[in-house]
Order: sequence, then structure tokens, then C-alpha cells
Amino acid sequence: MTASAPRRLMTLYLPLSLASIVLLFPFYWMLITSIKTDRELIDLNGLPFWVFQPTLEHYRVLFAETGFLRWALNTLTISVVATAISLVCSILAGYSLARLRFRGAGAIAGAIFVTYLVPQTLLFLPLLEVVRQLGLSNTLWSMILTYPTILIPFSTWLLMGYFRSIPRELEESALIDGASRLRAMTQIVLPLALPGILSAGIFAFTLSWNEFIYALVFTNSTDIKTIPVGVVTELVKGDVYFWGSLMAGALLGSVPVALIYSFFVEHYVGGLTAGAVKG
Repeated sequence: MTASAPRRLMTLYLPLSLASIVLLFPFYWMLITSIKTDRELIDLNGLPFWVFQPTLEHYRVLFAETGFLRWALNTLTISVVATAISLVCSILAGYSLARLRFRGAGAIAGAIFVTYLVPQTLLFLPLLEVVRQLGLSNTLWSMILTYPTILIPFSTWLLMGYFRSIPRELEESALIDGASRLRAMTQIVLPLALPGILSAGIFAFTLSWNEFIYALVFTNSTDIKTIPVGVVTELVKGDVYFWGSLMAGALLGSVPVALIYSFFVEHYVGGLTAGAVKG
């Protein structure tokens, strides 16, 4: 035990500690920057990794002089609705491609994955024209209806793998007992595919929350902006950066996603260890 302690320290605890420091340092930097005074922020002789005169003035500016709370509500609404739409479409598409046999299923699956590889910088111009012709410019619906174009392809591809990993015998037994295809899917397949659905939901929600290009192009009103767009456009005036409020907005915008992700990861790992045929 004594001999293995140094080895355990070098191979487990030290790498984990270094990884934790690297991963948590951006949050620490945003925190200390958001509570520094303006004088301390521009003081080149000060200690950059510590705060000597903490203040909440930047948070006051963020909440009182910007529409941050409105941006947060917009971001949450868009992320939840876009994630729900994407999951419904992805579950149906992934199940049909993984379980049903029809001509062209392989080509459709490949086309869905290739669609995910198309960069957003090539799609926002044609989507902007579509949004304009539908009369959805400068509305939340412009983002709710366009975000699934980047969420559904990957979520579908991910769920296809989970559906294929579930034994067909379980579903076939339900069909033999008289269950319809829809009932077999909802009562047999979907509960077993919960880890995959949860993973796809995490991906869709995180990407929707952090999306910037579509939200920047489709909106121009302050009341319709999301957190990524609002913080950048309202707290950067020409070549003047309000670093304290910028970091406060970035911190408040990133922490909820990190907490939600951490919460769902526990259930995700629990679902994986449970196995598809345990119960």
C-alpha cells in the first residue's frame, strides 16, 4: 500500500488536479475580473490573479443598465423549445432509420450526418432570406425554428446508435403480444434509450444556449437578443470594452449551463451502468 501511494499520486491525483485547474481557471478568471474595480483592472502593477478591493458594481451595471434578465429569459425560452423540437424529430428519425427497413435508409442516414458537417457560416445567409420571407425577422421564432437545422442531424445520428444497441427481441416480444409499433417504441425502446436521449438533449440545449451567429444575424432589437449576443453587442462600444460587466455576464451565462450539465451527467452515467437488458 505504501509503495503504491506515490504511484497513485503521480498517475491519478496529480493529473486530475492539473486537469481541474485548467478546466476551472476560466471560471475563476471571470469571477475575479467581474468583482475588480475599474482602477484595479487597468493597474498593470497589480496582482492579476487576486482581488484586493472586491466590488459588485459591474453586476449592478449588468442588471440595471442592460437588458441581461431579458436576454436570459430569451435564451432559456429559445433553448428549451428548440431542444424539445429537435428531440422529437430526432427520436422519430433515429428510430425509423435504426429499426425500420426501407429503401434508401442508409443513404438518408449518411445525408443526415453530412448535413451536420456543413458549417453555420454557409447556412445563415440562405436561412436569413427564409426567415425574412416568413416574416419572422427579429423574433424569437427566427431562432427557435432555425436552431433545429444544426441540432437534429447530430442528435439523430447519436440516437440511431442507441436504438441499434437495444435488443430487437424486446420490441418484437411486445409486437407479438399485440402492442402497436408506436406503443412498443414509447414503452419499450424509449425508456431503454434514455441515456442517449439525455445525451442528445444535453448537446442540443448547450448548443442552443451558446449559439451566436444565427442570434446575431436574425435579431437587431435589444429585447430579442440572447445572452451571447447581448453581452457582446451592448458591453463593447467601439474599441472600449467594459471588462467587468462583460465577465459578469459571461460568468452568469456559463454557470447555469455547467450546473445543468453536471446534474444530467450523473443520470447519464447511471443510465449507462444500468444496461439495456437489466430489467
